[in-house]
Amino acid sequence: MPPIRSREDGDRIPQTPLFDRDRNTAGYAINKMANGLSQAENRAAFKADESAYIDRFGLTPEQKQAVMSRDWEEMMRLGGNLFYILKISAVDPTPITQIGAAQAGLSHEDFLYQRLGKKKNG
Repeated sequence: MPPIRSREDGDRIPQTPLFDRDRNTAGYAINKMANGLSQAENRAAFKADESAYIDRFGLTPEQKQAVMSRDWEEMMRLGGNLFYILKISAVDPTPITQIGAAQAGLSHEDFLYQRLGKKKNG
């Protein structure tokens, strides 16, 4: 499997992991696992025992840790495709703006203000 670029190596667009062939190949297992959450029985299995559900798909230890800690930025760096990763967020549920904030390295409130023009509380 090709090596995945680190945050320090940088992608061409800041705060935006490029979903290229290398990431696609590296992320196959995490994307397959996340896509499985489209089915109700898989969502139930995920909620009942995340670790066991994830293990069925052969994720790398880093991918598994990113999923279990809901490290959205790391999931995408490790090959997760946003359209599949959102299926994980739907189980919790996690607002897409919270995922965007994590990717941008901002608090959710700052993300809403800077990227969407929403007023800050207080």
